Amino acid sequence: MTEKFDVIIVGAGPGGSAAAYSLSKMGFNALIVERGKYPGAKNVMGGRMYAHALNRLIPGFWKEAPIERMVTREKLTFLCNEASVTLDFLDGEFREPPNSFTILRAKFDQWFANKAVEAGATLVPNIRVDDLLWREKRVTGIIAGEDKIEANVVIAADGAVSLMAEKAGLKKFEVKQFALGMKEIIELPEKTIEDRFNLAHEEGAAQLFVGQCTKEIPGGGFIYTNRTSLSMGIVVYIDRLIEKKIDSHKIIREFNENPVVAKLIEGGKIQEYSAHVIPETSRSGLFTNGMLVVGDAGSLVINSGITLRGMDMAIASGAAAAEAVKNAMGKNDFSKECLSYYEDLLRKDFVLKDIATFKKASEFLQNDRLYTLYPEIACRFFHKLWAVDGAKKRAFDELLEGTKGNRTNMILDVLKGLRAL
Repeated sequence: MTEKFDVIIVGAGPGGSAAAYSLSKMGFNALIVERGKYPGAKNVMGGRMYAHALNRLIPGFWKEAPIERMVTREKLTFLCNEASVTLDFLDGEFREPPNSFTILRAKFDQWFANKAVEAGATLVPNIRVDDLLWREKRVTGIIAGEDKIEANVVIAADGAVSLMAEKAGLKKFEVKQFALGMKEIIELPEKTIEDRFNLAHEEGAAQLFVGQCTKEIPGGGFIYTNRTSLSMGIVVYIDRLIEKKIDSHKIIREFNENPVVAKLIEGGKIQEYSAHVIPETSRSGLFTNGMLVVGDAGSLVINSGITLRGMDMAIASGAAAAEAVKNAMGKNDFSKECLSYYEDLLRKDFVLKDIATFKKASEFLQNDRLYTLYPEIACRFFHKLWAVDGAKKRAFDELLEGTKGNRTNMILDVLKGLRAL
């Protein structure tokens, strides 16, 4: 391939497709290079997408996109060995406008990439990019096998372990910067899902689990309801997993066997299993001469403990990258000084604002007490509250007894949590 493009986008996930769609709408010649056989074939992260970023780009996208369910029910479960406590929040305002959807990436990513192609982008799947082309300390294209393809700007959208960002000297990897996400897709009848999660037709639930499910390792479990399946799994910090020498497969197997979870997935058939690394504490450089970095590749992910956001950040950063390219093309200047406009756009938008807001969250979420002491206190408190086996104490007295010896740490953790989250 000898043609020169205005822009080459490496990766056809949400960030890459958002950039390609936006650039094509602006009239630029954009090439998307995807490692998988089709967009979504290599993408296993996700299961839930917050709607606002894509709705700005394609208003009312859910009317045509292959979404699974509109999430209207949020659940947070503190999980112990023999008990659990669940907070259940249902909000009709999440219906209009929709707050978030559950999706299956293999379907959704193909749809989004095809929208970019319809807008004028060129998509080439099943291509592995090996290196970057350089000229006078500026990225000028990519090397894929024996092919050298030139462009004014390269946009790296190749995921959390971004080879392009590393090759450009924008990212170095350390194990402690990443979490491991393990996910299973479990097939169940549509009516069964709605009955078990107390859902109306086409409405969905997102349930998070904290406690016993991660074997005292910082992290958590999740279940997202699809139309005829459940996306479920575990996220744990990789360095702590290695430190404790626990088999990751054992964690997700025991999560499935927990009585609370087992009832939700009973009778289901596992359709697929996948694993994915998630950037937690790392920050990548977002631009250099001739290159921009979007989405996971730029560590543009937020874990606030209640929400894990990646796809909306990727889509917003992809659209911002397109605006930065437009600005650079107008000036015919692809230096890092000119492309730094990309970071300015992210600072003005919610992307870097939200990352700054939750910058202390990752450190706070590595507090072991969140996954051991506090779920046990919650479960024990409610056990005492409802158990009738003789003389009863007031609820406040039960709480004082249950927190005895831990109150100082609890107060400090509440203060830290308020600042972080």
